[in-house]
Amino acid sequence: MNKQANNLSTKPRARDLGLPFPGETGPYNAITDVAGVTVGFTTLTDPSKDMRTGVTAIVPRQDEGAPQPVWAGQYALNGNGEMTGTHWINDAGYFAGPICITNTHGVGQVHHGATKWMIERYSSYFQSEHAWAMPVVAETYDGVLNDITALHITSEHALDALNAAKSGPVAEGSTGGGNGMICYEFKGGTGTSSRRVKLGEKTYTIGAMVQANHGIRPWLTVLGKPVGQNMMEDRLLKEETGSIIVVLATDAPLSGLALKQIAKRAAIGVGRGGSPGGNNSGDIFLAFSVANERPMPGHDDVVIQKQEINTEFIDPLYLAAVQAVEEAVINAIVAGEDVATVKPKGAICKAIDTEKLARFF
Repeated sequence: MNKQANNLSTKPRARDLGLPFPGETGPYNAITDVAGVTVGFTTLTDPSKDMRTGVTAIVPRQDEGAPQPVWAGQYALNGNGEMTGTHWINDAGYFAGPICITNTHGVGQVHHGATKWMIERYSSYFQSEHAWAMPVVAETYDGVLNDITALHITSEHALDALNAAKSGPVAEGSTGGGNGMICYEFKGGTGTSSRRVKLGEKTYTIGAMVQANHGIRPWLTVLGKPVGQNMMEDRLLKEETGSIIVVLATDAPLSGLALKQIAKRAAIGVGRGGSPGGNNSGDIFLAFSVANERPMPGHDDVVIQKQEINTEFIDPLYLAAVQAVEEAVINAIVAGEDVATVKPKGAICKAIDTEKLARFF
């Protein structure tokens, strides 16, 4: 079994191919451009066991010892999927702990592992308080390239991904939970991008991370070009059977309500790639802000003060979210490699021809 963590692809990213994505990126063009956000992976590949799956972990805060709330908003364009903890996010406007992404049948094990990680990371808090752990765990279906019924994912894989989380460049394509994913019938998976936005006198960063497992070939549009309709060879699917998870992070001070509006804009970024959000797709999005560090509400003041961007001036952040999601999806696709299918046996999920893609521009 090949088990790896944050191994970076040697393939060029979308901008390296000359695709003219708009907007100013952060130094890594990744969700880790948001200060304090770290990403880790456990990638599981064993063709003899029809295994191609994994876990992706996003740690929003470096809050070891005592948890701090992460202000958040959530939106589902289409609900044929899972993202745990969202009922509380929608009520409270925050969550505490990590975000993990895996395959559909791995949610329970990953939730168990993430809960254990929280109990260990915030050990004194859990020992002294009536504390509860509610990590965010999301999924997409990898049953074409992985024997999903074999239940390869364990709680230890979630712990490994969380403990591997680090800043810096983020591995894309067949990494972590993205290992067994297909996007517009090309090999898909993990992708990321970021944007820098000036509002008033300050510059803020917003970063997107996607697990891209959605779309059929004729829909694929790249920066307005009908790429899919001109690359119809080696198709795998007759209809959409996948999903996409989007996580947006920012250091801009925003309320839970404003972050829900940011999360909604992920739908536009996904739509720019051509997907209408198919019936069988779980298109589930989360946005969070690391600004306004506070203790957990039970330890905070009765009346608290937080900074918050006036939503009359928020449109540049909306645009940045759309652009970052759009680019993150293409970064996931261009990182792909040819992979043999498990169901049906004997086919190949092809990587996109990046030279042909580049010729569109």
